Amino acid sequence: MNILSSTSFHPAESQNPIPYKMAKAGLIAILACCQLSSSAQLLSPKTEPFTHADTLRGTLNESRTWWDVKRYDINVTPDYETKTIKGKTTIWFTTTGNTTSSKMQIDLQEPLIIDSVISGGKALAFEKDDKNDWLVSYTSFSPKKPRVAQQTEAGPPNKSITIYYHGKAREAIRPPWDGGWIWKKDSLNRPWMSVACQGLGASVWYPCKDHQSDEPDNGASLTINVPDTLVAVANGRLISTSKANGIATYTWQVKNPINNYNIIPYIGKYVHFGEIYKGEKGNLDCNYWVLDYNLVKAKEQFKQVPKMLEAFEHWFGPYPFYEDGYKLVEAPHLGMEHQSAVAYGNYFLNGRQGRGSSLAMKFDYIIVHESGHEWFANNITTKDIADMWVHESFTCYGETLYLEYWFGKDSANKYLLSQRRGIGNKSTMVGPYGVNKEGADIYNKGANMIHTIRQVINDDEKFRAILRGLNKTFYHQTITTKQLEDFISKESGFDFSKFFDQYLRTTKIPVLQWKYEDGELKAKWTNCVDGFDIPIRFFDTAGKMETIRPNAASWTSVKTSIDASSPDLWEKNFYVNYEKN
Repeated sequence: MNILSSTSFHPAESQNPIPYKMAKAGLIAILACCQLSSSAQLLSPKTEPFTHADTLRGTLNESRTWWDVKRYDINVTPDYETKTIKGKTTIWFTTTGNTTSSKMQIDLQEPLIIDSVISGGKALAFEKDDKNDWLVSYTSFSPKKPRVAQQTEAGPPNKSITIYYHGKAREAIRPPWDGGWIWKKDSLNRPWMSVACQGLGASVWYPCKDHQSDEPDNGASLTINVPDTLVAVANGRLISTSKANGIATYTWQVKNPINNYNIIPYIGKYVHFGEIYKGEKGNLDCNYWVLDYNLVKAKEQFKQVPKMLEAFEHWFGPYPFYEDGYKLVEAPHLGMEHQSAVAYGNYFLNGRQGRGSSLAMKFDYIIVHESGHEWFANNITTKDIADMWVHESFTCYGETLYLEYWFGKDSANKYLLSQRRGIGNKSTMVGPYGVNKEGADIYNKGANMIHTIRQVINDDEKFRAILRGLNKTFYHQTITTKQLEDFISKESGFDFSKFFDQYLRTTKIPVLQWKYEDGELKAKWTNCVDGFDIPIRFFDTAGKMETIRPNAASWTSVKTSIDASSPDLWEKNFYVNYEKN
């Protein structure tokens, strides 16, 4: 495991991923600001032993494309003593007419078992297709001439299936490093349960179409049945509670589209407090659920939430889920960006569980980073996990922006630069498509890449407008990398296509070769893709910042007076290397 900056790296997101590839947390190291001295080499693409199951999970095949999820209604009953669950999931959907298939691929991971599938009061045939996938025969319509789904403002579409299931769900042994159902006890020896499943997939605990591109457009509900000595919390707003025969039933509802892996139950001896944040779209309900004995500490530590919201609404635009509110829930693991119910396990301390550099200790890492995902990951979601850099790079950079908003640009730049020792450059930031696999270096390198984009634009207000524009243009959407790349190029007025090819699709860091002869500064780019030609800034002898735009084909020259021996000749905020010729 590489030692990475405390401010951008999660413990499960090393360059040598442990089983739960996408889990949320941070490995702390106090890092000095540095400039890399040597260039990383472009590696041949790594050959992964991808399986048929990887393809089934990561690809939109004919058993998935003919139906579009509109809503999930999930009902689950966990049994703490046996570590088993039973439940039912109703999937509301419309038909797309994309194929003539009548098979529905339903994802549910072993060792969970589907008991029955019902639609319109009738049982549907189903069979196991692979270890984590099932095929349901849906024949209540002619697939060649699909009926137009009827939908009203009062409810979901009229097509649905209800899947009953049970079993011993995969257990998370070291959450959130690995995924699954979490069976723990709090410090008073009382049951404390939840789920962590990003990367591994929501199908580890409920049946669904487990692909990032298809979010339920009309939201979801989660009903949780627990002993009446416990409290159950989930995403969105609490819409009903009831108690009978020693069982308490809590139903929570999300109105907005939501990623499958973000729908999560939290079960424990929770207490609640809250506040109203006056944000850009009006009053935002902020609710906090913590274990009863942590209430005093939480009330003090969570004072950082309004500061986080103020900074991120400034940079990214309005919080994307006012209808569902904002919520922090104490979790039996370090943290995760569960939409409108952010998982919090940072011990009510700054940094990562009270550790980190002096800059990292200025804020609670989980509150800032995981909440930042409400904009990048939850509002803007990539269709394929291969493009997960969009989620993590912008959110990681959000930590820098938070520091800049509250503590100034110098502190923010130092924080950002300190992350560079955590960059491995062993594999590309974009992963392989269609197999549910993310790329590498999507945190530290991604944040430094975005900071470099900002330097190229060289206009902070335009850069902020681009960040806000992304969240407005792609509001509640799933997108591709190309859509985001094209948007940044168009709105900035600079063609970043070669830039993105360089940083996202190679492991090479551009090298600026330069020399100073007869009053002329000459420079050219090497170790780069053809056509790479970003401008870069330097300081003349009077301390004035000037700009030169080299290319990779020939030397570019400017008449100037510089101190060629100065270690501060070149602007350090560009993520490039320098080589004096």
